[in-house]
Amino acid sequence: MNSSPFPVIFALDALTGALFLLTAIGVVATRQVLASLQLYIAQSLLLTSSAVLLGIALGSVHLLAVAAITIGTKTLLIPWLLRRTVSAEVYRTREIDRVLNIPSSLLLAAVLVVLAYAVANPLLDAVKVPFAPINLPLGVAAMFLGIFTVVVRREAVPQLLGLLALENGVFFAGIAIVPDLPVIAELAAAVDVPVVALVVGLLTRQIHKRVGTTSVGRLAALREH
Repeated sequence: MNSSPFPVIFALDALTGALFLLTAIGVVATRQVLASLQLYIAQSLLLTSSAVLLGIALGSVHLLAVAAITIGTKTLLIPWLLRRTVSAEVYRTREIDRVLNIPSSLLLAAVLVVLAYAVANPLLDAVKVPFAPINLPLGVAAMFLGIFTVVVRREAVPQLLGLLALENGVFFAGIAIVPDLPVIAELAAAVDVPVVALVVGLLTRQIHKRVGTTSVGRLAALREH
């Protein structure tokens, strides 16, 4: 871990990665929709920080461009779209409907983090970028936690935020594996992801207006009737 030729940036990226993982765990554990959105914004800022650090260390203009695009879309545009399209009442919900309670969710989240490191370790030998030992396992862990969030949440917006956190995990790992990935890949995500957020936000607003809930479980029950 300390063999990196960029010890200061390596240490800063390690700190950024640890905080990135904490935000992913926070999205799993938080009780409120607004808190989930705030954690997603914080996670996106940490993704941006990692891209900047790696971009400086590796002299990659691509990573600096990715950081700029991430700031514009994930920390500004997507949160703005969700706040504008989703009813304000949804953000005032005191408790998010969930499949598992918080202690059980955190226990399974810890298991998923360990599993992510087990999955990522065999891949590290094939990756020559010095920051891969940090970004790859933490990115995989964030992916697993994003999927887990979608599974355990029964509210539409938190499920969307789980998907967005999963996408953040993909990019957190990807910037270390392929630092010179063409900017067009991030541009594609910068277009697709806000569109998904807009569509889900509008649908959630209409469903909440007509049905009075955004709980996926209750919507399924209504369909059965």
